[in-house]
Amino acid sequence: MSASQNPIAAIATAPGRGGVGVVRISGKNLLPLAATLSGGKTPKPRVALYTDFLDSDGQAIDTGLMLYFAAPASFTGEDVLELQGHGGPVVMQMLLSRCLQLGARLAEPGEFTKRAFLNNKLDLAQAESVADLIDASSRSAARMAVRSLKGAFSQHIHALVDDLITLRMLVEATLDFPEEDIDFLEAADARGRLAELQGRLKTVLQSAEQGAILREGMNVVLVGAPNVGKSSLLNALAGDEVAIVTDIAGTTRDTVREQITLDGVPVHIIDTAGLRDTDDVVEQIGIERSQKAVREADVALVLIDPAEGINAKTQAILNSLPPTLKKIEIRNKIDLAGETAAMVSDGLKLASGADTLIKLSAKTGAGLDLLKQALLNEIGWQGESEGLFLARRRHLAALHEAEAELENAALCGNHQIELLAEHLRLAQAACSEITGEFTADDLLGVIFSRFCIGK
Repeated sequence: MSASQNPIAAIATAPGRGGVGVVRISGKNLLPLAATLSGGKTPKPRVALYTDFLDSDGQAIDTGLMLYFAAPASFTGEDVLELQGHGGPVVMQMLLSRCLQLGARLAEPGEFTKRAFLNNKLDLAQAESVADLIDASSRSAARMAVRSLKGAFSQHIHALVDDLITLRMLVEATLDFPEEDIDFLEAADARGRLAELQGRLKTVLQSAEQGAILREGMNVVLVGAPNVGKSSLLNALAGDEVAIVTDIAGTTRDTVREQITLDGVPVHIIDTAGLRDTDDVVEQIGIERSQKAVREADVALVLIDPAEGINAKTQAILNSLPPTLKKIEIRNKIDLAGETAAMVSDGLKLASGADTLIKLSAKTGAGLDLLKQALLNEIGWQGESEGLFLARRRHLAALHEAEAELENAALCGNHQIELLAEHLRLAQAACSEITGEFTADDLLGVIFSRFCIGK
């Protein structure tokens, strides 16, 4: 039996102590293993068997429930055993070791889900949604992950692929009859079908882009001169005292990270050490980390002291920001100036390079809702809807590639049938990569290696 056919086993519950722990086994013909482990008892499919789990000397390792799922009616499409015992780490390791003694091998990360994919129980997009559901950081993300797991995203992709195949058949059927190809394609409304495909692909892509925002969230950095109120703003957004606030410049000597949720979107906020020249070695390390955070950010909140405006220190910071980084200018401390909260974004030409200005008070909370809405606007979030599904960067890349191929196909002239057929084939291949109908083995390895062991 090859290594890929061997039964695999792993602890399926999270590390640490718990009331219940689960060891999962998947493979072919697991009933002999089950009988040996339970002292001769044979579990019935989908019926819980209360039994002792025995070691090699016949002594009980633990007492619990054995569940048997016969192939192909299981998560992986193979025989599956789930051993539910007491959730102590030592007990779980002893039970797992016994399963390995009986012929199973330790599962690799994501191998249970990979076997489900290889056995056609899930397509690749559904398999990835298993990991997305586990990693979901908001209720909205969890709901959309379940939609993808149930096949909502895959259904859209399969429909696109089916229509691409139909259009390819029409186009390629003309290659053997070059004299009649133009009339045949016109009669079949090939151009109209192609335009309809482009419109549907655009709709799917828009939903996927929104789903990617929901899955990945956004990284926001607070930048500005020392003692301009960055830590106060972080605390106000987080609703907690997560950063130390003093009047002493350089109080924040390292990046401070906090996650909040805005309309279901996870937002990772990073309070940076004040970007300035300093001889303090510790503060220099914090500034280096701040510069790295800025490079990885989606949006920068540029805090400017209303009393000083853009002084030399602030200008130096602005000059160090990546030119493509989206910026929102923050005028804090409006409570001291007697101003009211406001958001201005129409026709602005701010010296900071931002196209949105927020006036707020981190101390009183005035204007925070305006800032939260501005952040969602910057990343193009349109709100949760039933048509959304979680998507990954590779999904977006594949959809953009398919979109480009369909655009090239639309540009083909009436006598470029071979070229038209090739662009349609490439568009189909790009869409099929999403569900795994066409994919490279190394891509599968990367995808499933990021799962947790036991899943």
